[in-house]
Amino acid sequence: MSNDVFQTVLYLPSQAAAETEATIVKWLVGEGEAFTKGQQLAEVESAKSTFEFEAPCDGTVKSLLVAEGATTPFEEPVISIETADQSLKQEIPSAAAAPAAVETPKMDIPPVSTGSSAVTGKRVCMLGIGSYLPERVVSNRELLVEHTDINEEYIFGVTGIRERRWAKPEQKPSDMAYEASKIAIERSGLKPSDIDCIIVSTATPDVVMPSTACILQEKLGLRGAPAFDLNAACSGWVYGLTVAKGLISSGIANNVLVTGVEMQSRLLDKKDRNTYFLFGDGAGATVLSGTHDGHLIKNEILSADPAGIKMARREFPGFEVPQNSGEVDPWIRLDGRALFRFATESFSAMIRELIIKSGWQPEDVRWVVPHQANGRILKAAAQKSGVPFERFYLNIDKVGNTSSASVPIALAEIERGLQKKDQIVFCTVGAGITVAGISIEW
Repeated sequence: MSNDVFQTVLYLPSQAAAETEATIVKWLVGEGEAFTKGQQLAEVESAKSTFEFEAPCDGTVKSLLVAEGATTPFEEPVISIETADQSLKQEIPSAAAAPAAVETPKMDIPPVSTGSSAVTGKRVCMLGIGSYLPERVVSNRELLVEHTDINEEYIFGVTGIRERRWAKPEQKPSDMAYEASKIAIERSGLKPSDIDCIIVSTATPDVVMPSTACILQEKLGLRGAPAFDLNAACSGWVYGLTVAKGLISSGIANNVLVTGVEMQSRLLDKKDRNTYFLFGDGAGATVLSGTHDGHLIKNEILSADPAGIKMARREFPGFEVPQNSGEVDPWIRLDGRALFRFATESFSAMIRELIIKSGWQPEDVRWVVPHQANGRILKAAAQKSGVPFERFYLNIDKVGNTSSASVPIALAEIERGLQKKDQIVFCTVGAGITVAGISIEW
C-alpha cells in the first residue's frame, strides 16, 4: 500500500434491493482512532437484517457523519477517514474530488403541513393523573435463567430496560385500572359521581365481554355513565384522550375518565427474545373535562397504517394464555427490526408536526413523554425530532414497556415537577400500526 495518505468517505454496504436505509445502532470506533482492514466499525440494522459494517482498508477515523441511533440512506456516506489504500480512490470519490461529500449531513426532516395552531371548539382540559404499578419487581437477572448465553448488560443495551413490574397471580387488569382511576379522580378534585363517561384502553381485557370499562365502572360504584373499551394497542390511551375530547366537544359528556391498563406478563413466550424482556404490567389514568380549568389540550394526531399490520400482533384475546389454545399462537409477537425503523420515523414526524400545529418552537418543549417502547428507538427518534434527547422522559429502565399505560404512568412521575404553561408532547406507536400524539399546555 502506498504512503500517499488521502481523505475519503465510506458508505454502508447495500443490502436487499428493497432496502433503502439503515440505522447505526452503535459505533465501535471514534474520531482519531486507527483501524485495520476487516475490523468491525459499527453495528447496523436495516428493516430486514442486522449486519456488521467492516472496514474495507486500513485507516484512521476523521469524523463520524451519522450519529448513533440515526437512520441514513445507503447512498449517503457515514464516516470520513484517512487512508493510504489507493484502491479506495477507485471505489469512492475522494475528499479532494468531492469536498461536499465529507461534510456532516444535515438532518433529513421532511416538511409537514402547518395546519392551524388555533384551539377550536370547546376548551378541553386534563385534570388529575393517577398510576398504578404492581409490587413485584422482575429484574433482568431473574429472566436470564431462561437465557444463560447472554447477560444483564446485553439486555439493557438492546432494550434500555433493567427491571419491570409484574402483577400477582390473583390480580386482573381491572384491579390495576381501578387503583389508577381512583387516584386520578381524587387528584382531579371531582367526585366519582361527576364522571359521566369511562373509556378504558387495553389490549388485555379481563374478559371479552363485558368490557373492562364496565367492570371498572362497577368497582367505582358508578351507574348510568356510558363505558366502553378501546383497543389501539400501545397508542390506546392517547387515542382515548382524543375520543374523550370529541365526546366533550360534542356535548355528550362533561368529565371523562380515560384509563390505560395492560397485563402482558402472562403473554410472553420465554423462548422469544424479541418480546420476553420487554413488557411490564401497569395502569395509568386521567380525567378530561370541559367544565373545569386544568391543563389545556392543544392539538392531536391520530393515524393508522395497515402496511405494518404484522409488525406487532397477538392472535388470542385476553390477558392469559389458556391451557389449550389449539393451533392459534397465543403469545405476543414482534418484528423488531421493522418496528424499529417505523417507530423511529413515526415518533419524530409526529413530534415535529405537533410542535408546528401548536405554534411552538422545539427548544420551548419542556418534556416529550413518549410511549416507552425501547430505549434505542427513543434515542433515534430524538435525533430527528428537533427536541434534545434529555427532554425525552424515559422510565423504561424501571417499568419496561407497559403498552397503552406507559404514557400516563410516565406523566404521573413528572407531574409534581411541571409548572404552569409548560409545553408537553405525548407520542405513541402501537400495533396496527397505530400512531397518536397530543400536545398539552400545562
